[in-house]
Amino acid sequence: MHYLNEQFWHAQIELGGVDEPLRYKYIVMGSDGVATEEWGNDRILDHASRPVSEVVLIDTWNFAGEYENAFYTQPFQQTLLLETKGASRKVKWPDTYTHEFRVKAPLLKANEVLCLAGSSPGAGAWSIVDPMLGKRENNWWVFRLDLSKDTFPMAYKYGVYDIEGGQFIQYEGGDNRLLYEGGGYDKIKILHDGFVRLPNNTWKGAGVTVPVFSLRSAQSFGVGEFTDIALLVDWVKATGMKLIQILPVNDTNATGTWVDSYPYAAISAYALHPLYLNVGRVAAKDHAALLKSMKKKQKELNDLPEVDYEEVMRCKLTTLRKIYERVGDTFEQHPDYQLYFEKNRHWLVPYAAFCYFRDVYGTADFYAWKEHARYEETAINRFVEPGQAPYVEIAFYYFLQYHLHLQLTEAVHYAHQQGIILKGDIPIGIYRYSCDAWQAPRLFNMEVQAGAPPDAFATRGQNWGFPTYNWQRMHQDGYEWWKSRFEQMSHYFDAFRIDHILGFFRIWSISMQEVEGILGRFVPALPVQVNELAEKGLSFVPSRYTKPYITEDVLWDMFGSNKGHFHEFLRPNGSDGFYELRPEFSTQRQVEQHFADVIANDNTAFLRQGLYDLISNVILFEEEGSGYTRFHFRFAMEQTASFRHLDADTRGKVYDLYVDYYFRRQDDFWGREAMERLPALKRATNMLICGEDLGLVPHCVPEVMRQLGILSLEVQRMPKRLGVEFSHPGQAPYLSVVTPSTHDMSTIRGWWEEDRGRTQRFFNTILGLPGDAPFFCEPPINRMIIEQHLNSGAMWSIFQLQDILGSDGSLRRENPQAERINVPANAKHYWRYRMHLSLERLLAEEGFNGAFRESIERAGRV
Repeated sequence: MHYLNEQFWHAQIELGGVDEPLRYKYIVMGSDGVATEEWGNDRILDHASRPVSEVVLIDTWNFAGEYENAFYTQPFQQTLLLETKGASRKVKWPDTYTHEFRVKAPLLKANEVLCLAGSSPGAGAWSIVDPMLGKRENNWWVFRLDLSKDTFPMAYKYGVYDIEGGQFIQYEGGDNRLLYEGGGYDKIKILHDGFVRLPNNTWKGAGVTVPVFSLRSAQSFGVGEFTDIALLVDWVKATGMKLIQILPVNDTNATGTWVDSYPYAAISAYALHPLYLNVGRVAAKDHAALLKSMKKKQKELNDLPEVDYEEVMRCKLTTLRKIYERVGDTFEQHPDYQLYFEKNRHWLVPYAAFCYFRDVYGTADFYAWKEHARYEETAINRFVEPGQAPYVEIAFYYFLQYHLHLQLTEAVHYAHQQGIILKGDIPIGIYRYSCDAWQAPRLFNMEVQAGAPPDAFATRGQNWGFPTYNWQRMHQDGYEWWKSRFEQMSHYFDAFRIDHILGFFRIWSISMQEVEGILGRFVPALPVQVNELAEKGLSFVPSRYTKPYITEDVLWDMFGSNKGHFHEFLRPNGSDGFYELRPEFSTQRQVEQHFADVIANDNTAFLRQGLYDLISNVILFEEEGSGYTRFHFRFAMEQTASFRHLDADTRGKVYDLYVDYYFRRQDDFWGREAMERLPALKRATNMLICGEDLGLVPHCVPEVMRQLGILSLEVQRMPKRLGVEFSHPGQAPYLSVVTPSTHDMSTIRGWWEEDRGRTQRFFNTILGLPGDAPFFCEPPINRMIIEQHLNSGAMWSIFQLQDILGSDGSLRRENPQAERINVPANAKHYWRYRMHLSLERLLAEEGFNGAFRESIERAGRV
């Protein structure tokens, strides 16, 4: 296109002989070669239906970060705004016209339509008595005017008209819009005017977040099930909330133990977890007798305060196999199943085969399988054919997934009928021994582990054990794996949370030789070059910075009088007083393996952790293959004994480089990385996207998310501004989710008791209350915090169920420490939290529900 003047770019296209409607959009190419597409896919020109020689299009760039674009996503268009899209009635347009005006207005009320008034006679001469009314066509309000006899430029504005009251309500804000040129009957001008200039940040909603496994009902089987979602929907509707957020519900059955309770380690990005299947619904009347013997066990499991993952899975799978044996292959004859199978076979067949091999070989580690350790599509398709010996076992997993699909789909449909949307969760990684890794290992960096750097919640970092994504390979096929994954999610969810969205900018990558996250580094990252060290005036000896620095003084600093216990793991290194780790203890993985073979007690745990700390007592990591010319800083290296034992001048110079490495040089680089990936992924779905952008947030992250219209997550106790102890919900941006806590944190009540000094400062500064803070978070305090979030300007206020119940002394759990869902610092945490109240009991609490609804309505959350 050519730059015409200060407002317009211009291009001309010949469409002779092309009869198909033209779908188009605009793209900006930056000087750095990065292409930025405008948002949306709804510019369509049906030029063949217009018998004219020329169509002039005057368009407004659609910035992805515009608030209004959120209202054209799936949850708003299909559920939340069904009654507020604005009215529509037949509009008589002139038989011939010269101009067509198109504009979007997502937040009109049910009795409202858009109207247009302008300065020229053809536009009504600013009359609001009987203004030109628009007609709704898909996302657009459309006006067709004959301006052939008018003079230009013409000023005009859009307005809102009440068709029930028959009166004009208001003009849009801002300056008049201007149309500079006329047209003719053989030269029609079409104006895409973007969005009407009405307040675009007025819609606000509230929601609850609770894992499905945490739900409790009279009918469930020791764990929450998809069928329990309907009861949750009823309660959410009774309180005036609009959204239910859940944790991932994918199948995690890898080991057959409680370790599989971790919902972010799915063996398939597509398959649903049999844990959530209501066995009674699967049995139905025909096979109900099979459940009689399980009634006592069901009651025992359902009465437990927490989930007994192993026993629930054992009982459910045993009963489901009995039902399957009775059903045989009859379920495969059902047309609905056949449609489901054909639509999902691309993942369902490999998943079922994977589960079969896992069961046969007793492990999900496909590298250890005697056969089919390497996935080959042709061989697997032959293996799973009906009539083959394994088919009956393989089809069992088809049977499970089909019924899971039916039950979740039914729950989603019911939620939508009640005006409630579901928000899912996309884990940042995949399980190392998953069907996804088996089927397409080329898409993942299997030789490393993903995690997170140290923070206040996990001081030695986190190691999730997942392989990282091979973004270069994914880019080659246009991120097809992600698009397929999003399509699958959109069958069940209206919105989703991207777990650890920072991983799309850079991921914390840890060598397979290490155990703790603290020994990772960001990938990609621009390294420190060896010449930079020289320019700083550093006398650089690589081993001093890249190897564990161990002396008697260091051992005393780290272990005090217990330092002698570590000498058996060390050997002298050069001059007196210097040591190095023995070769058999030089990596954390070696240390882990050593102590796995000894009796566990407090002493062995102390030694193991001490050796981990010695191994991580380094300042720099050499970039592999660089020949000691490129380096990356260990995170929090200023806290190491190695750093403290440098002289003061050297410490200052090294720290300057460290700050530059983490907080300056990477920012633009990481922003470009994200803008390569996230726009392509966002275009693959029309679900509303929210990003979990907590932790060490680079400066580029908020701007990238703003550019793409991705909602941020604002947590009061994790402010994003440096030097600020608490954020205030009232200062949250509109395109955000505000919450006082997440599943990775303690609840409001639990947090209140963790740090007395911090609680006191919060009490006085954020709540604005005088005097001493109470030791416990009593219901009125809890309620104040909830209402503070409800009154935020953010689009969504979402609360953990435990935090909502914390506002009522008779409903909340007695011990707040028992309400926590996950402890990120514990890689072996057992995910088993359950509601202490049943959903039936919660629904019956009309007084509490009504009071909470009033709080939501007072805050203007529809």
